[in-house]
Amino acid sequence: MIITKTPFRMSFFGGGTDMPCFFEKHRGAVLSTSFDKYVYVTVRHLPRFFDYTTELIYSKSERITKIDDMEHPMVRNAMKMLNMKELHIAYDADLPARTGLGTSSTFAVGLLNAFYCLKGEYRAKRQLADDAIYLERKLCNEAGGWQDQIAASFGGLNRIDFDSKGYRVTPIIIDPERKSRLNDSLMLFFTGFTRFSSDIQKSTASLLEDKQNQLYQMLDLVDEAQRILENKKSDLDEFGGLLDAAWRLKRQTGSTISTDTIDGLYQKGIEAGALGGKLLGAGGGGFLLFYVKPEKQKSVRDAFSDLMEVPFKFENSGTRVIYYSPEFFDKNSSVEG
Repeated sequence: MIITKTPFRMSFFGGGTDMPCFFEKHRGAVLSTSFDKYVYVTVRHLPRFFDYTTELIYSKSERITKIDDMEHPMVRNAMKMLNMKELHIAYDADLPARTGLGTSSTFAVGLLNAFYCLKGEYRAKRQLADDAIYLERKLCNEAGGWQDQIAASFGGLNRIDFDSKGYRVTPIIIDPERKSRLNDSLMLFFTGFTRFSSDIQKSTASLLEDKQNQLYQMLDLVDEAQRILENKKSDLDEFGGLLDAAWRLKRQTGSTISTDTIDGLYQKGIEAGALGGKLLGAGGGGFLLFYVKPEKQKSVRDAFSDLMEVPFKFENSGTRVIYYSPEFFDKNSSVEG
């Protein structure tokens, strides 16, 4: 049996510039962090006592005898990709899916990590990220960028740069006390809305070429945010103002990014004392993140008393195996079709 633990991510700046249709022609960069809410994937070989050969448990249960009959496209394609057979696979998570935290990509990374481990094969974080990008964007043909898979795999507070040659991950060098203050200044609220990121990404991708000016400005904000975080002499509260600037730019890149309700919630947060914030993910609903000075946090918390606040801490590990119990499986005698 293998159990993997893979973190969710929150993206601060540069979202949209990680789309290949943009960064392959221009360039892209994002600044993001992983945090201590996780997707757990349990994988083991299914004993041959049943009238089905693979069992998958997520928001529903699937029991199949042929991989092609599996409804879940990511698991189906991942099993074919790595020639996996006769499995029991279970998904669990600390936060709900379709809420802007890269759930699908986090699951992809954790699933592939578990599959490779079950096969007795080691994969480095970059290899896992690359394979998850290939699985989602090529095999599953889902629209979207690359940052989620990379953030979930590598973990930590990073700048990720994209160009026609690929990507590179650069850790943000920040004083531990300053990083702790940043963490303590961020408040996360669940709006209760969910949506499919790939649907929003499709509509957004078609607009990217028409919104190059906004995306270039978003790239500049990545540089500025990195400067604020790494320079001890900079006022950390400027980070909150940059979030507000990024939010207003993001609103200009697609009509599905926000809704009147989300706009109203964002404005309520600002009026209560937040310096800035953003809707995490592709847009359309999910989690609202605000930068709030400590003395204003009670006011913001009171303003959102009808929403669920989610406390969190930054994490640095990325995807990892938390339980490893190898088992013998003769794939040559597999009964699965």
